[in-house]
Amino acid sequence: MNKYIRFLRLAFFALCTGSILAGCAAAQVESTATTQVQPVGVTPIGKESPMDTPTPPTTTPFADVLSVRASGEPGAYTFSVEIRSPDLGCQQYADWWEVIDEKGRLLYRRILLHSHVDEQPFIRSGGPVPIREGSVVWVRAHMNTDGYGGAAFKGSVRHGFMQVDLSPDFAAKLEQSPPLPEDCAF
Repeated sequence: MNKYIRFLRLAFFALCTGSILAGCAAAQVESTATTQVQPVGVTPIGKESPMDTPTPPTTTPFADVLSVRASGEPGAYTFSVEIRSPDLGCQQYADWWEVIDEKGRLLYRRILLHSHVDEQPFIRSGGPVPIREGSVVWVRAHMNTDGYGGAAFKGSVRHGFMQVDLSPDFAAKLEQSPPLPEDCAF
């Protein structure tokens, strides 16, 4: 019986200590939420990489790419892109994200069929993206009202992707290139 009580005390202590540490870990995550977006790498093909980079709240009318993950095979990658946008409904929302090469050619565009007012940030996947493992590409998002201009990522499947500055004027003509959204569901 004495061993049982000792076991219960130890279990209670471990439970309390774990709860306190979990609370501290949550506080650390919250305290880093105002830091800069850190680079997000891509793990080897067939494995997934984390998309848990803390990001500050948006203050611009642009859609920001927060992270990029790629999986699949050369010539047919699936990209998972995390976006934060100041969506208000169909009158203002992120209407697509796209992958473009360094010369400004559209390689893939993922049309977003509705606004994400109550789901920020959000992740959407798309593909196949027809690139080689070492091809350097840009990933950016677009707002139906203000176009390009938010945070973008640059990189490759082999070396990962990093947030970088991209002029809203870079390959701006793509804004008129198909595929384009036909409508906004909500």
